[in-house]
Amino acid sequence: MKNKLMEWSKEKNDVGGRNGPRKKVVPVIRVRFLFPVNRFIRYSKHVRYTMRVGTDAPIYLVIVLEYLATKILELAGNATRDNKKNRIIPRHVFLAIRNDDELGKLLSAVIIAHGDVVLNINPVLLPKRTAAKEPKSPAKATKSPRKLMIRYVRWVVLMSCDCS
Repeated sequence: MKNKLMEWSKEKNDVGGRNGPRKKVVPVIRVRFLFPVNRFIRYSKHVRYTMRVGTDAPIYLVIVLEYLATKILELAGNATRDNKKNRIIPRHVFLAIRNDDELGKLLSAVIIAHGDVVLNINPVLLPKRTAAKEPKSPAKATKSPRKLMIRYVRWVVLMSCDCS
């Protein structure tokens, strides 16, 4: 009887124990991540912060990094749209991080190259807003954009030529 059980388990290619065939354990759940999970697993073993690394630790690390990257890119995209631009630059990433409370605390010591500084103007120093004034006479009404452009081009030509 025992020989028949062993033959049966060998035929099925299952490794059995006292309680029957063992289930296959898959350490990495197959989910589409932007960051490579296998590379994080390999690096966490080679870096040797600790003697052992759990199977879930690199996956959790990838999830957290993806969340942070997604959040920062979303806020930077909003800052880009607010500035009426099409491309995200380091300034937009900096503004996105500094204007968000949680990210500002997390990344307070981080210096972003070409990020400049956040402008903080006291509201008392800003000019007071009044109702829109109407032009006093029709002669001083706003000029057409074409006339303004011609005037500007003439001024640029005058300033650029060497008249001495």
